[in-house]
Amino acid sequence: MTLESIDPTTGAVIETYPEMTATEVGQVINACHEAHLSWRKTDFAERTARLDNAAVLLRDRRESLAQLMTREMGKPIVQSRAEVDKCAWVCKYYAENAEVFLAPELVDTDASKSFVAFEPLGAVLAVMPWNFPLWQVFRFAAPALMAGNTGVLKHASNVQGCALAIEEIFRDAGYPENAFRTLLIGSSLVESAVLHPMIKAVTLTGSTPAGQAVAAQAGAVLKKTVLELGGSDPYVILEDADLDVAVESCVAGRLLNTGQSCIAAKRFIVPRAICPDFEARCVDLMAAKNLDDPMDESCDLGPMARVDLREELQDQVMRSLEQGARCLLGGEIPGGPGAFYPATVLTDVRAGMPAYVEELFGPVAVIIPVEDEEEAIEVANDTVFGLGAAVFTSDVERGEEIATYRLEAGSCFVNAFVKSDPRLPFGGIKGSGYGRELGSFGIREFVNIKTVYVA
Repeated sequence: MTLESIDPTTGAVIETYPEMTATEVGQVINACHEAHLSWRKTDFAERTARLDNAAVLLRDRRESLAQLMTREMGKPIVQSRAEVDKCAWVCKYYAENAEVFLAPELVDTDASKSFVAFEPLGAVLAVMPWNFPLWQVFRFAAPALMAGNTGVLKHASNVQGCALAIEEIFRDAGYPENAFRTLLIGSSLVESAVLHPMIKAVTLTGSTPAGQAVAAQAGAVLKKTVLELGGSDPYVILEDADLDVAVESCVAGRLLNTGQSCIAAKRFIVPRAICPDFEARCVDLMAAKNLDDPMDESCDLGPMARVDLREELQDQVMRSLEQGARCLLGGEIPGGPGAFYPATVLTDVRAGMPAYVEELFGPVAVIIPVEDEEEAIEVANDTVFGLGAAVFTSDVERGEEIATYRLEAGSCFVNAFVKSDPRLPFGGIKGSGYGRELGSFGIREFVNIKTVYVA
């Protein structure tokens, strides 16, 4: 059996990769376990040097890596370059801060000495998606390796070129041969990898059903998991908001990565008093975005990653229209090759419609008119998801109170669109998963938080 990488711009096959057998998967995992036994003994100076090397290599290979991402999953080339830069940033961040984050913490007890130590777990399996094919991996790998773990990557089937390029970066950065390895496998062999006795923990970024399946498999053998799953992020626009700022942030947050992001701005919740103005501005800005070849420097929107994903999105749009939503822009699949889908704006979306209930993973803005702030907060939280949320208001203290205490999400932003940052913990609640990546919290997910008591 083979895995195919298909260019979503043209539909042409880029490369095929023979899938590993179950025996080969076991061999790779065993090798990563053996590498961990020596890697865990290295000091932070050595780990820092290796991760610094990885950051340098990312910058040196920026253009080739960016073009590889764009070919494999259609990301606009300018955004692909920015993704490589962000990966270098997270490497530098953990190279500079991991030793502090994992330093033993003294605790005053009745012992002569008691403290908390942070010890690596071993080989960690990462099941990663295609939408940010480098960033999703590096935000796991940088802290995991700095903590003394080793990494085993099962990447999405359509970005195997990226997966192998990441493995090569760690190898060329001077890591032990098996400190980070890629499994060239489809979904059918994931469970066997999860259950392998030398896999000590699992992290997954992907859909809620995928997270539920992997969590059940890992839970059956008592393995730690971190899950970053789907989202339907609400953006609450209050009547006193600066609409220029709000609309610009909403559109940027909706269309980044052609709308294919778990933390994309997905539901715009707007008071009826300002809704016509918001709709008009949103349509104008969305319509101005350039749907084009993602290799073009002026491209704002590339193709979606796969044709089947485009068909699923179109089905969600059509079912919402059939139930009474109105389409203000887009909503029709263009002719020609590739998996292109236009910037689309739906309004008059109500509870029960697919655009209200489901995650729309593509460039479709959903406007939900409400009567007042109370209804806006209620609608924002009326979702199975809880990844990100934002509120826009000229009263910053009011916005901070809403973000802190009233919105149900793992990341809540005021007057800005939601994004991840190496310095801040990232993750969700409810159907968006559990656990945290990034920041000091992220590096402590895959360690043994060990109590040491000396009488």
